[in-house]
Amino acid sequence: MAIFAWADIGDSALLRRNEGAAMIAVDGVLERKLEDLGTSLAVVLPGGRRIGREDARVTLTLADLAPLMHIATGQVGRVAQDHVEGRVDIAGSMRDVIAVAAQMIEKDPTHGGAAARQLGWWRDVVRQTRSRVHHQPSTDARQIQFHYDVSDDFYALWLDERRVYSCAYYRDANMPLAHAQEAKLDHVCRKLMLREGERFLDIGAGWGGLLLWAAEHYGVHATGITLSKNQHAHVNRLISERGLQGRVQMQLLDYRALPEEQPWDKVASIGMFEHVGRVMLPTYFHKIRRLLKPGGLLMNHGITAGGTRNAQLGAGIGEFIERYIFPGGELLHVSHVLREMAESGLEALDVENLRPHYARTLWAWSDALESRLTRAAELAGDRVVRAYRLYLAGSAMSFERGWISLHQMLAGRPSGNIDDGPMRGAQSVFPFQRSYMYK
Repeated sequence: MAIFAWADIGDSALLRRNEGAAMIAVDGVLERKLEDLGTSLAVVLPGGRRIGREDARVTLTLADLAPLMHIATGQVGRVAQDHVEGRVDIAGSMRDVIAVAAQMIEKDPTHGGAAARQLGWWRDVVRQTRSRVHHQPSTDARQIQFHYDVSDDFYALWLDERRVYSCAYYRDANMPLAHAQEAKLDHVCRKLMLREGERFLDIGAGWGGLLLWAAEHYGVHATGITLSKNQHAHVNRLISERGLQGRVQMQLLDYRALPEEQPWDKVASIGMFEHVGRVMLPTYFHKIRRLLKPGGLLMNHGITAGGTRNAQLGAGIGEFIERYIFPGGELLHVSHVLREMAESGLEALDVENLRPHYARTLWAWSDALESRLTRAAELAGDRVVRAYRLYLAGSAMSFERGWISLHQMLAGRPSGNIDDGPMRGAQSVFPFQRSYMYK
């Protein structure tokens, strides 16, 4: 009951007027909460009063009393927002900070509880409306540029040399990040059965890792698109430096604007459909089907929801990511994605869950950023660095715990001719066995 009573006290002015009663509530709620945490946490109040052990591995120092409600109720996303806005200073290693955050969360963040289920119909209406507003072409462009155009040099501090900004594939447990990213690029190319001379499209090509790997190692004619001006300029510079003009092109273009007159043999969408939005997913997959030759293959790789009904994580985590990291991003369960894919006329051929691989990838990024904080702040500013420190490490934790996942979904556009393909009825180049992926 004490937690719920404290949760009603959300205004810092009210807290100041009732400081005596507030301190009693703080002593009771926080001391009990801190005792339950396996990794020790201390909270330092304005004026210097300390609650928790002197040797705590993580210390939260408050500039005002408002964040206390968020700490007491386990709203870790709101505590993260308080940190970005300068209301809370966090001291401790990022691994310890995230271990504390995981223990502070009182309810599974992939479930909304009974109240959310009762309002399910209204939640769905709001979700559809929000998705439609957030995923118009001009809005998508602004949202992509908000995230990806922070600073190329900032991302280069903690990504691998190819700047592959998606889940790596640790084929060997001892692989460093750079090798695991190359293994992922090759894993995608093998699954797509890329062949020399084929036309290959990469939707949301990022800084060009897959686009250039496919052209240089598999001899394809590759086209990539992005809405990020920085990524567009970077990849075109690499194309020129490597003498790939005529074989590789990168366009600043929305997927909806791609011409359909000359379909591609193979299509990849890596870390892209998270930005598409629930309401636009049918449009997205219908577009891809028209862009793909009959019998061709699609690799759809991206973050999926751990729960079947949540559009974002609870405990304030989703709101934090929406505000500071990925505006307009939406989580969709893999079952929903596969259904939309099927309804567009694409056949799911192979589905692989790489969730722990992304946890390890994110920890590698987090560790790299932690080792370069001073330079990162010079490039992107303190607010951005504070947000990304918590985002990268918090996302690693979320993948480890199964709150979010990562799926590679290989699909084909059936040709309609049962004699096409390596087996009767295949209707695509897919051999309907996996050994070719690992040769």
